[in-house]
Amino acid sequence: MTDLSGKVFVVVGATGALGSRIATLLADAGATLTISGRSADKLDALGIDGAHTVTADLREPAAAAQVIDAAKEKHGRIDGVVNAAGVAAFGPVAEIDDDTVDDLVLIDFLGPLRLLRAALPVVEQGGVIVGISAVLAEQPVAGMATYSAVKAAASALYIAAAKEARRSKIRVVDVRPPHTETGLADRAIAGEPPKMPEGIAPDAVAKRVLSAITGGEREVPSSDFD
Repeated sequence: MTDLSGKVFVVVGATGALGSRIATLLADAGATLTISGRSADKLDALGIDGAHTVTADLREPAAAAQVIDAAKEKHGRIDGVVNAAGVAAFGPVAEIDDDTVDDLVLIDFLGPLRLLRAALPVVEQGGVIVGISAVLAEQPVAGMATYSAVKAAASALYIAAAKEARRSKIRVVDVRPPHTETGLADRAIAGEPPKMPEGIAPDAVAKRVLSAITGGEREVPSSDFD
């Protein structure tokens, strides 16, 4: 996977601050793309020449499989999948409501689970599946207990799935970036974020994801970011 020219990648959450940058870097490296998000207009606005677009909402049980199926039908193969979709929510665990918890679990845990389940039988040998969890999986934060727990669950999922996928010669990579200035906190589905120091630039995270793909890494903990 050191040369991405001609490789087929699926980027889910491609309209977000991280997903858009990762998709652009993959395209610049010569990869052929299927990009997915909830808004067709935002996918088109990315301006990635030749990218195949699939609108999907990971809250829907069949969405992940639909994205993978559409990409396989379009390109005939899939060499890599990057899941950059996610939402954030804040508030003490005693105060967070069930609807918010449901959305966090659906998008930040069940979405990755369903995407893995759809992608693992399809991705070519030597391919890669990248999931972006968070530093919260390593260091849960007060006022973000539910969000931390969901991210920890996603991280555990990726790490365990990586062991299962070795027999198929597919890498599953868990990327746990520190707090990143993606604007996600300002678009939280509930609550107000606690005061946090300035995060790292999303460009730096996107480049680190690309280097993990091409460098053969199987895990990128928060300590591996500058």
